[in-house]
Amino acid sequence: MKIIFIYCAAFIGGVFLAIQAGFNTQLGSILKQPLIAVISTSITSALFASIALFAFNKDNFQTNHFIQVPTYLWFIGGLCSAIGISLYFYTIPKLGISKMISFGLCGQLAFSLIAGKYGWLNLPIEPITTKHILGILSMIIGIFLINSK
Repeated sequence: MKIIFIYCAAFIGGVFLAIQAGFNTQLGSILKQPLIAVISTSITSALFASIALFAFNKDNFQTNHFIQVPTYLWFIGGLCSAIGISLYFYTIPKLGISKMISFGLCGQLAFSLIAGKYGWLNLPIEPITTKHILGILSMIIGIFLINSK
């Protein structure tokens, strides 16, 4: 039962990311500057995450853990996010949201399989199986189907 909840949460997270991409693409297009949409996303994400942190995790919030974090970890996620979101907002008006999301998900899946195989980013090592290969091939076929007329 718990794993079903986690799968549903992951699915819903993907839905919210697609919704966010659509709204912020509109913002970037209206402003003629996708980077302002990235800034808006980052600021509002930080605001809402801060509210959630203090509303739901008051007891677990310990500042003494901050000094244990390597400096690069404070910045590299934001850099990757800014690049990824900027590319989303740049490509959605040119490709359409379904094409862009399908290519984006394929990129995420391909990287995750390779990163998992080698344990990159301190991830648990997961061997690439025949099922994984069939899954990524299915996604590539799906991208071709989505992009065909």
